Amino acid sequence: MSRPASKHLLPGFGLTMGISLFYITLIILLPIAAMLLKLAGMGWPEFWRIVSSPRAVAAYRITFTSALCATVLNGLIGLLLAFVLTRYRFPGRRVLDALVDLPFALPTAVAGLVLVTLFAQTGWYGQFLEPGGIKVNYTQLGIIAAMTFTSIPFVVRAVQPVLEELDQSLEAAAHTLGATPFQVFTRIIWPAILPAFIGGCVLSFARSLGEFGAVIFIAGNLPGVTEIVSLLIYIRLDEYNYEAAAALAFVLLLVAFLTLLATNALAAWQTRYVERSA
Repeated sequence: MSRPASKHLLPGFGLTMGISLFYITLIILLPIAAMLLKLAGMGWPEFWRIVSSPRAVAAYRITFTSALCATVLNGLIGLLLAFVLTRYRFPGRRVLDALVDLPFALPTAVAGLVLVTLFAQTGWYGQFLEPGGIKVNYTQLGIIAAMTFTSIPFVVRAVQPVLEELDQSLEAAAHTLGATPFQVFTRIIWPAILPAFIGGCVLSFARSLGEFGAVIFIAGNLPGVTEIVSLLIYIRLDEYNYEAAAALAFVLLLVAFLTLLATNALAAWQTRYVERSA
């Protein structure tokens, strides 16, 4: 007598789920719980004193504004790259496609050293920028450049598969009916890729918030000028001030979590809106 087919897509669902939950608990939940326990040991006045100190506030401002600028750049450049890789065939396309993932494979410290060399006064970029009064190394521009480099793959890889699966016959029909390229993009392509685009930008923003290795080499790490929150956390750990490091890390974690939560809600609303409009 044949056995009934399993209702689960994966065999051994209980075992695989258990292993997955164990891994998530070990790698994600336990470190977060340890941080929260460290926070529980301090009172609210002490916590507020740490997270609202002038040095911390300056680090928030530099980190958040730099991450936002990097995300805007990644959104524009990443969308353009996704279109180029999806809609055009040209020599070197596969090489360009592979280079998009280079920031994932390259150690961030190496990326920082490369950027410092490029934007130095005698570097390939710096020799043209600095005579015009544009200094990148040891300024906030350097932080933005490092964050942009390390987080751009998130936007490209989020949008690219959606563009590849998009039915181009809809675009051809719109062109046949007299639609302009701008109308085709805004009415057909953009609504389809918007959820993926938003998700990629949010991941890029969250990645930029936590960037450390690439930034410390190019930023100069001047308190109140080019000091990011990740570096300030590292300094507090180096001083064995674990409570202050945990408080600052909690702020970054809270901002990243709220950003992801709001974006997921926005993407879900956008998906429902497109489905109702279809």
